[in-house]
Amino acid sequence: QLQLVESGGGLVQPGGFLRLSCAASGRTFRSYSMGWFRQAPGKGRELVAAISWSGRGSTYYSDSVKGRFTISRDNAKNTVYLQMNNLKPEDTAVYYCAGSPSINPRTTGAFDSWGQGTQVTVSS
Repeated sequence: QLQLVESGGGLVQPGGFLRLSCAASGRTFRSYSMGWFRQAPGKGRELVAAISWSGRGSTYYSDSVKGRFTISRDNAKNTVYLQMNNLKPEDTAVYYCAGSPSINPRTTGAFDSWGQGTQVTVSS
């Protein structure tokens, strides 16, 4: 498993941007696919973006963020990022970084490593 620590959350106005970072400790980061989930009050945890451990680094985005969010990873720094542009009030949630040994994980059960979460609030 990985130990994960998120940073970069905060309060931003609609239309603004934020970049979340997730620092991982552990020698196996390169062999882990990484994902960003979010959970709004009263709702379930939703996968918004994921990036594979494979050499091609294939990515996944939920329909709600496609075209606005970008996930990337820097294996040399053991870090995964989520660039969030054109933020909307409905993006308000706690964002969690997660790691999975699967090549293309899509469900919470496929991830075995979780960060503590970082709050993102989009409001004017």
